[in-house]
Amino acid sequence: MKCRRTIAFAACLATSSTATIVAHATETPQYPSKTVRIVVPYTPGGGVDIMARLFAAKLTERLGQQFIVENRPGGGTIIGTEAVARAAPDGYTLLFANPALTATPALADKVPYDTAKSFASIGMVGSSFNVLVVHPSLPVRTVKELVSLAKARPGELNYASAGTGSAIHLAMELFQNASGIDVVHIAYKGASPAITDVLGGQVPLMFATTPPAVEHMRTGKLRALGVSSARRLAVLPAVPTIAESGYPGFEVNNWYAVVAPAQTPRPIINKLNGELLAIVRLPDAKERIAALGNEIETSTPEQFDAQLRKELVMWQNVLGKKKQKRASS
Repeated sequence: MKCRRTIAFAACLATSSTATIVAHATETPQYPSKTVRIVVPYTPGGGVDIMARLFAAKLTERLGQQFIVENRPGGGTIIGTEAVARAAPDGYTLLFANPALTATPALADKVPYDTAKSFASIGMVGSSFNVLVVHPSLPVRTVKELVSLAKARPGELNYASAGTGSAIHLAMELFQNASGIDVVHIAYKGASPAITDVLGGQVPLMFATTPPAVEHMRTGKLRALGVSSARRLAVLPAVPTIAESGYPGFEVNNWYAVVAPAQTPRPIINKLNGELLAIVRLPDAKERIAALGNEIETSTPEQFDAQLRKELVMWQNVLGKKKQKRASS
């Protein structure tokens, strides 16, 4: 009798434990179960913001919860990026990133996060190239003429960017290295205010990402001198590459990717990566991305994580020396 009672008690415990596990699993909400914030570390209207809103809208449609873009500009992208690094790793705060994520640590004196350790890679969604543009009042029509003018007036011409470490800032840094010119950096909190001042003639030139600038080039409000891609862009077929214009091998691209805070659960990372891959295959999304002058470029989380680490080293080599020289002067 005692043996039977022991067996019955053990069976009851097992049944109770199983019920507890099932109940707990049932209570765990499916992701996403509430609004997801996608932080863009720039002002609205720039290339990163435009792409982020495209993907936010598609994720909302597909997953049945709101994915909203939250613009957090300032500090050369540090403010918005830090906000994501410090957020709970639950998949409800994401960062829509570009090369500033890897370049800013090489440019800033102090960064309150570690790009290699503070984020979990989700994956790339696309890339774009930059266009060297000038205000029509600047008396140049080619890259060669701009270089000649800048060399005749070293340190006198200003150029705008979306902020320190932004893709268009990096493109100009590399172009200065390649051409030997000296132009002065004017950093804004996003591509939109930067382009606005170039359109108004307050600043004469900049590298612009294609999404916010293509229409201004078509209407003649901006003059395009060269593109930073290895080949001419389909949306700007008459504009030569900078490599064609006397600087062989010059190529700078601007990638777009999504990352989450470190320690975000792997099932959430995998689900978001799968959704991003599905979105870029949608005909209307593909058409919109192409119309913006962007290209679809995807990756697994592991591939993008490897790219981040590689670029951290590259930008430290390219920009770290310049920072040291600036500090010692």
